[in-house]
Amino acid sequence: MDKLKMMSRDVVGANVQKIAALFPQCVTERKGKNGKTELAIDFDKLRAELSSEVLDEGEERYQFTWPDKRAASRLANTPTTLTLRPCREESVDFDTTQNLYIEGDNLDVLKVLRETYLGAVKMIYIDPPYNTGNDFVYNDDFAQDKDDFEAQNGTLDDEGNLTVDPMQRNTESNGRFHTDWLNMIYPRIKVAFDLLSKNGAFFISIDDHEIENVKKICNELFGEKNFVACVIWQRTYAPISLKKYFSENHDFCLIYAKNLEYFDMHLLPRSEKQNKDYKNPDNDPRGPWKVGNLTVGPAVEKQIYPIVGPTGRTFLPPSGYCWRFSKEKFELMVKDNRIWFGADGNNSPVPKLFLSEVQDGVTPMTVWTFEEVGHGQEATRELRDLMDAAVFTSPKPIRYITRFLQIGSNKDSIILDFFSGSATTAHAVMKLNAEDGGHRKFIMVQLPEVTDAKSEARKAGYNTICEIGKERIRRAGAKIRHDIKFEMEMLRGDVEAYNMNAEQKSIFAPATQTNLFNENTQKSVEAAEKFHSLESKLSKLDTGFRVLKLDTSNMEDVYYTPDNFDAKNLFALADNIKPDRSGEDLLFQVMLDLGILLSAKIEKTEIAGKEVWSVDGGYLMACFDRDVNEITITEIAKRKPTYFVMRDASAATDNVLDNFDQLFANYSPDTICKIL
Repeated sequence: MDKLKMMSRDVVGANVQKIAALFPQCVTERKGKNGKTELAIDFDKLRAELSSEVLDEGEERYQFTWPDKRAASRLANTPTTLTLRPCREESVDFDTTQNLYIEGDNLDVLKVLRETYLGAVKMIYIDPPYNTGNDFVYNDDFAQDKDDFEAQNGTLDDEGNLTVDPMQRNTESNGRFHTDWLNMIYPRIKVAFDLLSKNGAFFISIDDHEIENVKKICNELFGEKNFVACVIWQRTYAPISLKKYFSENHDFCLIYAKNLEYFDMHLLPRSEKQNKDYKNPDNDPRGPWKVGNLTVGPAVEKQIYPIVGPTGRTFLPPSGYCWRFSKEKFELMVKDNRIWFGADGNNSPVPKLFLSEVQDGVTPMTVWTFEEVGHGQEATRELRDLMDAAVFTSPKPIRYITRFLQIGSNKDSIILDFFSGSATTAHAVMKLNAEDGGHRKFIMVQLPEVTDAKSEARKAGYNTICEIGKERIRRAGAKIRHDIKFEMEMLRGDVEAYNMNAEQKSIFAPATQTNLFNENTQKSVEAAEKFHSLESKLSKLDTGFRVLKLDTSNMEDVYYTPDNFDAKNLFALADNIKPDRSGEDLLFQVMLDLGILLSAKIEKTEIAGKEVWSVDGGYLMACFDRDVNEITITEIAKRKPTYFVMRDASAATDNVLDNFDQLFANYSPDTICKIL
């Protein structure tokens, strides 16, 4: 039985292993900080192996750098021993939901998630601080002991009050104005890159202050070839007259693919406005169409020829232009009724473009107007109406985030937002799922930033940004469900009314009476179909979320190694689990360690008086109680879990310890057993 490592993914160690596989002669051994032998790279030998491809020291090259960039990169690769603790009392539908809301510094949270969600996230959208001089940046000093962590991460005092503001202002007077912001954002994007799936995409909102730097960072981490687009959003619709030079009314959003070759970007749904030009004046069986352009320039001589219309009128292309199609192709189109000469046959010819033949959607453009996706005031109004107060500054409109979801996610995707703020992304995910029947799952991450004492948020009772985000998700989910149920009740009434009208005797002529009957029957069927569609969507709609909070490890000492254990003392060592941690706390740390999604279904049962956890239908089973006897172990083994985990010092007697391996060998030899 092995010991769980209780630490986030060791990126550096994994990279050393990759280099060792390619260049084993360049790998040596050294003593690490803990006195243990570890692998290390001999860079002199590696340089020799790559001498023809390596730049000499001081040689000029194109690069983007700033003070402490190397430290920021190392910070991204440094493992963390922090964990996530569940908070049922603040969650909604904890046992059934697949959505997550995580409180804590997003860099550490991303590191914690890196093992479990490696390559699992389809879409990441973030709206980080823009570095305007008035917003906040994170204080990335993570070489902390337990006391420092608890002092700087929104910890409560004895009276339940937040002790510190865990963020710091970055004013323009600071000589490291850009540097501090870059050191904040760089490691977070670097870690987030690992979470994206092969076909995933990264979306980051930004303004003029750091757009150039963000693009250079993303070019470095994603590769320039994976740049997709820079979207310009018309954030406001009215000028600000007090501005000295220009009244800025836009924001940007940079879009990068994890790998552009695999990125399955979607078209935007066609709107009623885009379809209104399609008519069917000639009752073409192929359905509605609109006219296209038959001419094109510059002129190609062989595609200049006379066209004789149905009335005998002859047409030629304008000077400098030619017909779009060859004469042969044009004649085939005429035979197929794809050329329109007007209702009287005397107009200039134009091709018919059928709605049924256009692509199922619209290619997005890079300029998004407020009419299309909303504006800042709309976003503020949405949140104020939902929360009964203006509790958050500068939120994004739901329509704006929804468009990104339509482009970058599938109906079953995981969407991550690690600067979640007021949780607009979560709101948009639930709303879009309600509209298209999708099963998208969200992961929101937010630092418990303290609200200003004089703010509307504080007056409304919200002490942290996290409290705002969680409450918004609760209210948004309830409203979405209420709106669906209201529409269903209206449809139920329509069905009853149509059926009643269809059954009533008419005073009109028999033929008219039959038409009215058929019309009402058809309307009843359509209303009933829509009712059942909404009913199905509602039954599958997930508007809940599990709240998880970043905290120090559940273990008193996380640096045990397998060398400390053997078969005789495996359960005999002193218990290293902190006394304030519950079985569910331990379960989530185990799920992180084993790479099990934190949204997996969790069931709790009792076997021989002991609390036993089952995750993902028995994929993982765990028992963290003391004095575990053979009955409990035997029953668990009979259920054949892929993994079984228990804490050390859990065996009730030496006899249980002696028989442990044999019980699993008899009932479930393939089960992987581990201990905390």
